[in-house]
Amino acid sequence: MANVSVYNMEGSEVGSIELNDAVFGVEINEHLVHMAVVQQQANNRQGTQSAKTRSEVRGGGRKPWRQKGTGHARQGSTRSPQWTGGGVVFAPKPRDYSFKINKKEKRAALKSVLTSRVQDNKFLVLDELKLEAIRTKDFVKVLNNLNVSKALVVLDDKDFIIEKSAANIPDIWTALVNTINVFDILKYDTVITTKAAVAKIEEVYA
Repeated sequence: MANVSVYNMEGSEVGSIELNDAVFGVEINEHLVHMAVVQQQANNRQGTQSAKTRSEVRGGGRKPWRQKGTGHARQGSTRSPQWTGGGVVFAPKPRDYSFKINKKEKRAALKSVLTSRVQDNKFLVLDELKLEAIRTKDFVKVLNNLNVSKALVVLDDKDFIIEKSAANIPDIWTALVNTINVFDILKYDTVITTKAAVAKIEEVYA
């Protein structure tokens, strides 16, 4: 089992914690990680883009000139795709881009990225993360103490003060244990969590 250091909010090491290999020590499966990221991005697509085909563009009912004898190329409609104002050849239409992957595959992908963060020493565990009031300055101070600028902060339970204090900081995102996902873990350089959150992650995903 991997051991990682535990820090306080001042950035001082106050102990260590043993991580469960079933979550933080698995074999990294890059293919499943890629699938999970593609699925999340595809499922977030609105799919509302739309353009008109030649049959939907207004006008163009009359043949612009006779078939032969004009010197022009033959044309049947002024709303054909080659005309200005004409329809689009293979026009995009509203569609659903979402697709599913198995729960076991999604869970394996999540474990893979958590393991990679631990292996890269980008998984920071705090003994606790508490602020007295909503103050962005106080949260920035904690980040500076930990020497972190771009991080995903994982909380074991909803904490309005922490969430609001971090909301205006660029490149910082807060999430609960049951809402973490592969894309967010990869997007942010470091994962910051607490001992309580680690225990909950192991309970939920082991």
